[in-house]
Amino acid sequence: MNLTPYRDALAVPGIRSLLLVAVLARIPHTAAGIALTFYVLLDLDRGYGAAGLVGAALTVGAALGAPLLGRLIDRRGLTLVLVLTTAGEALFWTTAPHLTYGLLLPAAFLAGLLALPLSSVIRQCIAAMVPPEHRRPAYALDSMSVELSFMVGPALGVALATAIAPRITLWAVGGGIVAAGLALLVLNPPVRAAGEQTAGPSRRIPRREWLTPRLLAVLAVSSACTLVLGGTDVAVVAALRDDGQVGWTGVVLGLWAASSLVGGFAYGAVSRPVSPLALMAGLAVCTVPIGLAGGQWWLLALALVPAGLLCAPTLAATADAVSRLAPAPVRGEAMGLHASAITVGVAIGAPLAGAIIDRTTPAWGFAAIGLIGAVVALVVLPAELRHRRRTADHAKTPELVDSAH
Repeated sequence: MNLTPYRDALAVPGIRSLLLVAVLARIPHTAAGIALTFYVLLDLDRGYGAAGLVGAALTVGAALGAPLLGRLIDRRGLTLVLVLTTAGEALFWTTAPHLTYGLLLPAAFLAGLLALPLSSVIRQCIAAMVPPEHRRPAYALDSMSVELSFMVGPALGVALATAIAPRITLWAVGGGIVAAGLALLVLNPPVRAAGEQTAGPSRRIPRREWLTPRLLAVLAVSSACTLVLGGTDVAVVAALRDDGQVGWTGVVLGLWAASSLVGGFAYGAVSRPVSPLALMAGLAVCTVPIGLAGGQWWLLALALVPAGLLCAPTLAATADAVSRLAPAPVRGEAMGLHASAITVGVAIGAPLAGAIIDRTTPAWGFAAIGLIGAVVALVVLPAELRHRRRTADHAKTPELVDSAH
């Protein structure tokens, strides 16, 4: 496999430090949901529904806050947003273990609004630091860091909550998130490339000029991707539980994540771009038949591999596409919208698959979320085709001019 794309991307000054901070900082972020769940269940003695509402409040707040914080980055710079959100994270995670359930619910929503916009900031900084021809491997590495954090973070959260105490786990998770914010403040990565800086105040670009059908299509693909992933997560647990092999859940999900890492690495090494739509459509189609491989955990794990190979590449491709489609002065808001699209997809996919499985079987859970992803691909296909026609027309125009001369 050609490793030159990775060598070129990692040779960019500052990118190695940024990616290292990204992989370490995401671990406490991925443990946050499970830490709050255990706290509500054990320390507050509430049910799973109550714990789910706290998680939903945090998720909704984050989905609404990401584009607002991105817009603030565009207008006021990264430092102000990092100071604001790091302080907000410190306040929430310090006080959360002392709050009653009635206060924890609105506090979680406010914490989501002011959540450290880690993923959108990392992706915006990659766009600023890495030349367009080297962004694919850089975004592939970023997506692989997401997979690594999900392999470590939730398991670490469960271990701390069960071995020590949920209350201590909240403080530990909060400390990790605050440390991530401080690390970004010290690193102070650029959010615009040197050639994108302006001497004076730049013209504000109306949303109608940059929030194009093409960009909306990429955001829809991003949501559909994580809808499929969130639904698959639930369907895997349900399938193993039905087969009496729930003890193998960690192994199966770990192998699924490992296949995503392999796919992400391969995607970053290829020389030609791959459409986010094509990757998401492949992910959705490969998800549909997974439920047919029931009975044994290893059969289910093997069935997950084709879809797993497309997980990290799809997320990397959507981030890359947004970085190219959004003008530099509004890239923060666009990356915030991308983060919100990903969050909304996960928030819809997991309960949707659960509701379908409750009424049918786990196999139908896989099939339903895969088919929804395929339908989204068909809906946004016209925008992709129009984009390709325009690209082809622009490519032909210089040839016509040259032939006239």
